[in-house]
Amino acid sequence: MSDTSHEPATVQADTAPGGPPGGLKRYVSARGRSLLGALFLMATSAIGPGFITQTATFTQQLGAAFAFGILVSILLDLAVQMNVWRMITLTGKRASVLANEALPGSGYVLAVLIVFGGLIFNIGNTAGAGLGLNVLFGLDPRLGGAISAVIAVAIFLAKRAGAVVDRVVIVAGLVMIVLTVIVAVLSGPPVGEALRQTVLPDTVDFATITTIVGGTVGGYITYAGAHKLLDSGTAGPEHVREVNRAAVSGIIVTGIMRYVLFLAVLGVVASGVVLDVAGNPAADAFGAAAGEAGLRIFGAVFWIAAITSVIGSAYTSVSFLPVFSARITGRAADLWTVGFILVSLVVYLVIGTAPATLLVFVGGVNGLILPIGLTLFMYIGWFRGSLLGAARYPRWLLVVGTLAVVVTWYMAINAVGPIFDLLSA
Repeated sequence: MSDTSHEPATVQADTAPGGPPGGLKRYVSARGRSLLGALFLMATSAIGPGFITQTATFTQQLGAAFAFGILVSILLDLAVQMNVWRMITLTGKRASVLANEALPGSGYVLAVLIVFGGLIFNIGNTAGAGLGLNVLFGLDPRLGGAISAVIAVAIFLAKRAGAVVDRVVIVAGLVMIVLTVIVAVLSGPPVGEALRQTVLPDTVDFATITTIVGGTVGGYITYAGAHKLLDSGTAGPEHVREVNRAAVSGIIVTGIMRYVLFLAVLGVVASGVVLDVAGNPAADAFGAAAGEAGLRIFGAVFWIAAITSVIGSAYTSVSFLPVFSARITGRAADLWTVGFILVSLVVYLVIGTAPATLLVFVGGVNGLILPIGLTLFMYIGWFRGSLLGAARYPRWLLVVGTLAVVVTWYMAINAVGPIFDLLSA
């Protein structure tokens, strides 16, 4: 984004000896906002319309047993994000650049996969925004998607796009959490049964888990917060502690939101209501829990989730393009991001796939992409540690990350068929 990569340096200049006393306050404020922005960019990207639709769909299918899939997604989140965020910010290099240095050519492959997965995801995000405005105002979903895309474009065309994005994702994320908690309380879920099946599920479905993992940490989402931190100037070993705090805090926020949303839907399903998984299952759940007000809350939550995910997907996907051309930075990157959003919109407007089906499918695709990038980073950690600086990289993180690689590859191989069957369902 055009301003975030320069803002911290500008403020820091005021903190030099003899500088104005307000400089330090501005620096601390900018630094705090940047960390919160990275945290919520990752969190809102991980809690997009795809995750909401997937949660409603899979809770209808699996009931309380779906809690186990959410637990697995949170644990994999920790393993993935703590490694990826740490390596990227330690080196001060974007994921594709770092991958190229470790294994020549691999960064280009990773960039193509992330941009492809991000584009598919953004088509789903645009569809989700359309669904949200359809429920809120009765607009045709395609018109709602177009309006939402225009709003996202306006954000990236703003003079201080980076600062605007920070504020938008922070406020939107907090509003989304509060609204979902209200519905969860009203739905009256069987909390005890949900907690039991979180660790002792009656059913384990690999396609379901791969799809939910892909929708919450797969594809571009893995790198969203880390690349945002780089743009804000948070790089180098001196920032390891605050990067770790931001990563863990982001995962805690997303974990709470995932479980609260699951409980909201579970309360409805447990009462005997059958959700229309081919239509808009999450809207059915919110409506059953709180009537007309629940539908309006759903529309707001879904639209917020969608518009913030459009922002996160477009920003992060474009952040991989400088590996192909160093000129795609600053204002040029903002314009590429605008183009990315518009292409996503056009594709959404011309395809015939039902939005709900598309939102589940895109999570699955990104779940298939996840183990490829994670494998590259574990290779760097184990065999190219010199790229990460002089300090010894924590072995426990590498062990945890390697276990995540094994799990994600196993799930991806077992789930590839069922995931692509969704398009013909």
